[in-house]
Amino acid sequence: MKSSLVSSKNLIRLQSAISRSFLQHSSKPISQTPFFIPIIPTNTINLYNQRYQNLQFQIRSNSTSIMSSSAFKPEQARLPPALPLPSPPLTKFKIGICQLAVTPDKERNIQHARKAIEEAAQKGAQLVVLPEIWNSPYSNDGFPVYAEDIDAGHDASPSTAMLSEVSSRLKITVVGGSIPERCGDKLYNTCCVFGTDGKLKAKHRKIHLFDIDIPGKITFMESKTLTAGETPTIVDTDVGRIGVGICYDIRFQELAMIYASRGAHLLCYPGAFNMTTGPLHWELLQRASYMWQLVHLLEILELVMWLGVTQPL
Repeated sequence: MKSSLVSSKNLIRLQSAISRSFLQHSSKPISQTPFFIPIIPTNTINLYNQRYQNLQFQIRSNSTSIMSSSAFKPEQARLPPALPLPSPPLTKFKIGICQLAVTPDKERNIQHARKAIEEAAQKGAQLVVLPEIWNSPYSNDGFPVYAEDIDAGHDASPSTAMLSEVSSRLKITVVGGSIPERCGDKLYNTCCVFGTDGKLKAKHRKIHLFDIDIPGKITFMESKTLTAGETPTIVDTDVGRIGVGICYDIRFQELAMIYASRGAHLLCYPGAFNMTTGPLHWELLQRASYMWQLVHLLEILELVMWLGVTQPL
């Protein structure tokens, strides 16, 4: 009978397994070990067959449902969403790197940044990048005082209003370093990217906050006042697709890996590294990030007076 043939096949499997188990646990040599095949009751065989067939059916059903499920969307597995790999709109262009000295005078910082952007554009730069926290002293005391409501714009955010105006007037792309951003009761370290039309194309909030305590040298805890961002930022511009990070974000290659997999032509990391850990690994991390992803990497360091570095204003 057909059913008995199926039972016999499964019976052989089970008997072989039991026999191997018996031989493995026997202390006597095989020649001294009495070999036997146990007699298994028919109802046990039937139960085994039923469970075996049910298991095979479940495996086939689950496999089919997984492959055909409309809810399975691999492109949404990670942020940002998967984007088609682009061809760079420009194969050669100039980049203006603006390193700025920061003062306690916010308006002075804004005007200084404007002048630096205009000078870079006059020299042919189509992409201009500012440093991290260029409108404010880099301190936990300064972040709440100098923070701006970027979403509100205009008078609530004079720093980004300037970036919007100058990018539109000069027809350039601006990666606006970063400024302290106020959103509700939270503060963020935020980079804004403006297109040649002056519109805000992207906003990146620093994901990896820098908390450091080296006795006798430096102690600084960004997390004391700032909130970490949660989303990688990649943006299409007139000069190509740009992945944005801020300073300590460069320490984590996974972010660069996401950008490279999304077809970024350029990675920008505005920074304000300190003079204790900065010289040890700032250049090293840049070279490592390039080797990891084989994409162009651009980083901007801020010249800040409290580090003892000055620049004429």
